Parts: sequence; structure tokens; C-alpha cells
Amino acid sequence: MDFIHYHGTPMGGRRSDKVVALTNRFALVPYPRPDDLALVVELCRGFLLDNGAFSYWKKGYTEFPDYAGYVAWVEKWHRHPKFQGAIIPDHVTGTEAQNNAYLDRWPQHLPGIPVFHMHQSLDRLLWLAQHYETIALGGGKGYEVLKTKQWWHRLHEMMNVLCDEAGCPLCRIHGLRMLDPKVFTLLPLASGDSTNVARNSGQVKRFRHTTATTRGERANLIADRIESQTAAQHYQRPAKQHYQRPAKQHYLQASLFDLPQAA
Repeated sequence: MDFIHYHGTPMGGRRSDKVVALTNRFALVPYPRPDDLALVVELCRGFLLDNGAFSYWKKGYTEFPDYAGYVAWVEKWHRHPKFQGAIIPDHVTGTEAQNNAYLDRWPQHLPGIPVFHMHQSLDRLLWLAQHYETIALGGGKGYEVLKTKQWWHRLHEMMNVLCDEAGCPLCRIHGLRMLDPKVFTLLPLASGDSTNVARNSGQVKRFRHTTATTRGERANLIADRIESQTAAQHYQRPAKQHYQRPAKQHYLQASLFDLPQAA
């Protein structure tokens, strides 16, 4: 399957701009801001529901504030033919126990994607990859800023766990906030998302030397440039990094919670 570029909503501008920006694309719709959901369902090829954890964390929340409401929202939409999954509630800088508890509460009949945060243990990452069809990779405590030297170093450690000797991933991988060609072209991701289009299409001065005159046209230009590139087919390890077959791990026994089996 081809790499899927999910563009974060809501899009700015008038309805006509949003129509131009969303038609025949894939979108990510956050629970706190479902403004464009009706248009997404009508115009997009597919959509992913996001729990909004990053926004909640930025606002200072220490727990996911509305688990039951989010589950009810996913329940409403998960049978729609364009629905492609939902990010299971998480906390960006939370402990493993906290995030495991969120997984434990998730209804088994709903297609859910667990999130691994960079400050968590590689044992947890391996367990998720072995028990879920798709996992999402996000930042974490100390890894809030993408593409720093520290961020890349940790990402390579994670990919060494997630990929076999040939560089093939153990499961499908979604990159949260990783819809940057400088990132996703180097990794064997199945999909990625960002709000690049929504945020930057409003910056008129940056498009003075293009033919884009409306926000919708600017959004289209950004999205087309992003979608002109795809993810790597395999993970190519840095020269100094060698594949190490994961040892038998005992994450379940060490965890404070029994993680759910994949549906």
C-alpha cells in the first residue's frame, strides 16, 4: 500500500478554500476541533480520527480529559467506509503506566492505534509492534522538538527495534507530526500527519512568486509538494548501527497493567 499523507484539520479560510484543499486527499480530524469533519467525509478519500492529546498537553492537561466522549465519537464514525482508524488516547509526557491504562480502557471492537512516545522503554515499543497491526510514533518528554540531534538518535534506536535485518517493519507505522519529507522519506512509514497545510496556507507573503492567489490554492500547492514524495521502502541503518535481534522480552510481566490483545 502506498504511503498515506494525512493533512491535519481544521483548514483555515472560506468554505470554498477548504473544498479545494481537501478534495481527493486524506485528512486527520482532531477530537477537540472537528470543525471540518462534514467536509472531510464528503470530499476526502479517507480520514483518521485523532484524540487531540498534543493540544491537550500544550494546554497543561495531565490526563486525557474526556475519554468516554472520545470513544463515543469514534463509535459514531468507525463504520463509515472512509474511516481508517482512531488514535487511542495518550499523554505526550505521561508514564508508561498512565498510557497503558488508556490502552486497557479502549473498546476491543473499535480500530485503535496505540501511541509510543520517545521517552518510553524500547520493550514497550516492541510489545506494541508485536500486538497491534498499526502503531503511532510521537514525541515525548525531552523529545518535544522534531529533527534535533537527540530526536534523530532516539528515532534510530526505535527503528532498530521496529525493523528486521532487511529493514522491513514488524507492523504498520504512523508518524505523528512527521509529514515532513526530510523525515518520512528516510523511514518505512505507512502514513504520517501534520498541520503544515492548515498552518502555512495562510502566510500570503511566502507565495508572492507563485500562481496561488487564494488560501485554497496555497493549501493545494503545499499539499501537492508534500505528496510528491513518499516514504522509504526499507529502513537503512546508519553505518555505525548494526541490527540486533530483540531478546525475548518480558514487558507484560514487568508492566503494572495487562495490555489488551489486538483485535
